[in-house]
Amino acid sequence: MQSTDLGNKESGKIWHRKPSPATRDGIIVNIIHNTSDYHPKVLRFLNVAFDGTGDCLIAGDHQGNIYVFDLYGNRFNLVQRTAQACTALAFNLRRKSEFLVALADYSIKCFDTVTKELVSWMRGHESSVFSISVHASGKYAITTSSDTAQLWDLDTFQRKRKLNIRQSVGIQKVFFLPLSNTILSCFKDNSIFAWECDTLFCKYQLPAPPESSSILYKVFAVTRDGRILAAGGKSNHLHLWCLEARQLFRIIQMPTKVRAIRHLEFLPDSFDAGSNQVLGVLSQDGIMRFINIQTCKLLFEIGSLDEGISSSVISPHGRYIASIMENGSLNIYSVQALTQEINKPPLPLVKVIEDLPKNKLSSSDLKMKVTSGRVQQPAKSRGSKIQTRILKQDLTGDFESKKNELPDGLSKKRLQILLKGYGEYPTKYRMFIWRSLLQLPENHTAFSSLIDKGTHVTFLNLQKKYPIKSRKLLRVLQRYISFFSFIVNWCQHWFEYFPNPPINILSMIENVLAFHDKELLQHFIDHDITSQLYAWPLLETVFSEVLTREEWLKLFDNIFSNHPSFLLMTVVAYNICSRVPLLNCNLKDDFELSSLCFHNNITYLRQTVEDMQAEVDQQRVEDEAWYQKQELLRKAEETRREMLLQEEEKIIQQRQRLAAVKRELKVKEMHLQDAARRRFLKLQQDQQEMELRRLDDEIGRKVYMRDREIAATARDLEMRQLELESQKRLYEKNLTENQAAVAKEMRADADAYRRKVDLEEHMFHKLIEAGETQSQKTQKVIKENLAKAEQACLNTDWQIQSLHKQKCDDLQRNKCYQEVAKLLRENRRKEIKILNAMVEQEAKKWKEAEGKEFCLRSAKKASALSDASRKWFLKQEINAAVEHAENPCHEEEPRFQNEQEDSSCLPRTSHLNDSSEMHPSTQISLNRRAVEWDTTEQNLIQKVRNLRQRLTAQARHRCQTPHLLAA
Repeated sequence: MQSTDLGNKESGKIWHRKPSPATRDGIIVNIIHNTSDYHPKVLRFLNVAFDGTGDCLIAGDHQGNIYVFDLYGNRFNLVQRTAQACTALAFNLRRKSEFLVALADYSIKCFDTVTKELVSWMRGHESSVFSISVHASGKYAITTSSDTAQLWDLDTFQRKRKLNIRQSVGIQKVFFLPLSNTILSCFKDNSIFAWECDTLFCKYQLPAPPESSSILYKVFAVTRDGRILAAGGKSNHLHLWCLEARQLFRIIQMPTKVRAIRHLEFLPDSFDAGSNQVLGVLSQDGIMRFINIQTCKLLFEIGSLDEGISSSVISPHGRYIASIMENGSLNIYSVQALTQEINKPPLPLVKVIEDLPKNKLSSSDLKMKVTSGRVQQPAKSRGSKIQTRILKQDLTGDFESKKNELPDGLSKKRLQILLKGYGEYPTKYRMFIWRSLLQLPENHTAFSSLIDKGTHVTFLNLQKKYPIKSRKLLRVLQRYISFFSFIVNWCQHWFEYFPNPPINILSMIENVLAFHDKELLQHFIDHDITSQLYAWPLLETVFSEVLTREEWLKLFDNIFSNHPSFLLMTVVAYNICSRVPLLNCNLKDDFELSSLCFHNNITYLRQTVEDMQAEVDQQRVEDEAWYQKQELLRKAEETRREMLLQEEEKIIQQRQRLAAVKRELKVKEMHLQDAARRRFLKLQQDQQEMELRRLDDEIGRKVYMRDREIAATARDLEMRQLELESQKRLYEKNLTENQAAVAKEMRADADAYRRKVDLEEHMFHKLIEAGETQSQKTQKVIKENLAKAEQACLNTDWQIQSLHKQKCDDLQRNKCYQEVAKLLRENRRKEIKILNAMVEQEAKKWKEAEGKEFCLRSAKKASALSDASRKWFLKQEINAAVEHAENPCHEEEPRFQNEQEDSSCLPRTSHLNDSSEMHPSTQISLNRRAVEWDTTEQNLIQKVRNLRQRLTAQARHRCQTPHLLAA
């Protein structure tokens, strides 16, 4: 027995050498889990479950570690640490990699073994879950605790139904019946109910067991076909219920050392179509006994008093048994190794026969008591009391029934029917059937003495005649042919003419061939071919040279199941099947060669015949299957029609019940809706009150914020007012300075002009006064106009700012503070428009100033022309005065007749720049005056440009600080 310690490993191999379980205990491997901490301890396994394939199982310990053991791949993996003990496991879900685990906190979790992640978490139990049953489709699961059972949908992991019971009646187990849609619920008062899974309609209830053998059921098991229910409890009696007939049909009494039954489970078999015959019974002593429920024989057992079993689970295909031992370890058993003794030939039956009076022969006088599967020699019964089960021998039966009876309850006629249907016996049970058919004496003592004699002298040189490469195979062949039991029945007349071939046997074969194929026999006679050539080689090698292993086994299945003459008929049939190549042979050497070819390989012909026969059989089978299918369809149609009628009746009843339930549900729904409406109204009222309180708080907060913002805005406005005042004073200062400079320049020009006038007073006082007055008026008008224009610009700016301030104040008073951002954007857009308007107004003012400057230049030019005209006039007058002084008697021409004459005497503007017509001093004075006017003009232009730049900079500063503009 191999032992594996999981330790702290999360994965690894289950066994490190190929397991070879002993027949005595059948243990493949013993798995333990010891920790390697400072204080090592054993982690006990609590639950185990197989998956749907039966090759993988999961096991959980009391610390919540869950392992997956792959028996086919020889691997184990730690898939989850739940940190709490698991109380139940299930591994046969629809999604093969998922499993369910019930934990100590009354919850059920679904994990994935591949991703190791939590899939779902289900709650609803108020006590420990001790059973999880999964539907055959893997779609539903039932979890059972002591007080309730709950049905879950494994697609959505939602609870569909809940089974509530009275506190006085506890639940023993609730589970699905295999391959059906029925739920079986077993309660502590021995009541058992069957429910429909979809509708939860009660299908039936099992009657109470008889009072003579009444026990309180604790454990249950169902066969794979769902027909038989086994129940047990604190007693050595087992009750077997037929769920189809809904009645108790058998009570099995276990040995007296069994006082209580802790667990029941049927052992699956591949050839029983789900009607399991072997039941595993775990008793209080920790030993699990497997019995045949038909023969009531004990077949084998696992566990012992020293190493007791706590719980066991059998794989779905019946190959493995996983048992949790009382010491906390996990044992994996091989069912094949445990049942190896069962498949051995039965032990010889020892009968006790009494001489009875000839006229008093009764079948009840010969009895055999069977107490266990291990055959014992029964003693003669002293009385008619039957302790367990009594097999009776029918002495009045006919000979045919005796001939068809075989040991171990087998029937030769039934075996022949099975062989005719399948063409061969199952490989697993072939040796067992052969031993029963041959009725071997099982005389082990004589057989052992025969073996001790060694190889028969006849077969000492067998290798020379039949060279075999494997010496081991040669020894086995020598051993078996030295004492082959087959000789007793089928070869007993073969040695009458030894060492010659059995002439009598060959004559029988020749007679049969003459009856079935005279042409082939005549062909053999014509070419001097005897039966020693076409029949004896086949008998001599028992067809081993012409058939494969599988074909040879099939042949001997039929030989052992029929009369010994069947072997001779097989030889004739073989020759008839090979008649075509045999009829083509004309020489004896060809027949020998053909015979040799037959012995080596005649495979092609046999294959052809087999193919044809297979086609015929297949066609026959298909025809038969078609007729059977039609018959089944007809019966199924009738059955379905009856079922439909029954279902319609059930549906009508269900509809009536559903209508009543709907009415009740409608009333409950109305009450619930009314209660929900009242609850909703109260909740809505509470929410509205809460919303009002929240709005009040919000309004108070916003009022406080508004007051704070108003105060802050007022402070900002005051600061802006101060800034504007300072800007105003600065602008006025700059304007005053500019005006002072202009005035200074104008005073300088006036002083120069006055000096010029003083010089000219003596020449012509009135003209000078008139010209000075006119010039002063002109300058005054120009200065007044310029001052008015500047003042108009200042007034316009103040009005624009005042209007803007009033508009902003109106907007702030009329708008809510929730629209501050929008108002700011509007203010920005309006400020941009105002700025654009101011820029346009500024441009207009600059254009107006330029126009006025042009007028000023024109006035200056006119003044210069006037000065030139006056100078010219004075010159003319002086010249006239000189002439008059020189010639007093000369009569003067009139000078001022009219304006036209005076204007005709003035020089043209185009002649001012002509130096040839002016006096040099006048020309110099005019040039100096022109230079002065040009300088003054350039200074004015530069000042205007500087003023324009300052105004532009101020406008840009306002655009960059829109909040100041908004204020």
